[in-house]
Amino acid sequence: MGLIAIGDIHGCAKSLDALLDRLELTDDDHLIFVGDYIDRGPDSKGVIDRLLELRDDYECTFLRGNHESLMLGYLNAGAFNLWRINGGIATLQSYMENGQPDVEIPEAHQEFVRNTELYYETDDYLFVHAGLKADVSVEENLETFDEEVFLWERGHLEASDFAWDKTVVCGHTPQPEPINRERLIMIDTGCVYHMQPGMGRLTAVRLPEREFIDVDFEG
Repeated sequence: MGLIAIGDIHGCAKSLDALLDRLELTDDDHLIFVGDYIDRGPDSKGVIDRLLELRDDYECTFLRGNHESLMLGYLNAGAFNLWRINGGIATLQSYMENGQPDVEIPEAHQEFVRNTELYYETDDYLFVHAGLKADVSVEENLETFDEEVFLWERGHLEASDFAWDKTVVCGHTPQPEPINRERLIMIDTGCVYHMQPGMGRLTAVRLPEREFIDVDFEG
């Protein structure tokens, strides 16, 4: 079975469709999305619609990003301020029908967000949204089970070495190019930040080949 990890989409539904076309998927592919499907981009609702369709045809694993966590805070407890300043308004606007002021997030979309996973592990890889603590093993990271690390960590990007015994695949921190190190693959190339120099691509990686496939932002 081929593994394909897909980076942060952030409401860029047309870019997601373009990337899926480029991937030329087969029944043997297992798609692992590293989270941040929503916020900031033009069509968060369209992204989740597409992902719900996709899981009917292919094996998919949907990880939770920090933006899904913020949305859950809103859905579960009405917490809005932190989500608002991190792009939540764009997500809510994508659910407004014909410019109507009322927002109705379908139950299937709420269930999708609630069912996202914090990590996915294979013999050779650990997939997670943000990253792990670099100075302890993957096993120790998982035993500690610090959700803040899984969703928000960035320290590993500055690490010169890793205590990990397998390769960690993540997104979360936009970079002009994917990071491709022995123990770290980072695939957030800032699709939604297309107005910033060097950004504006949605990236996937085929494993174990480490073949990177990307598309430009499409609005």
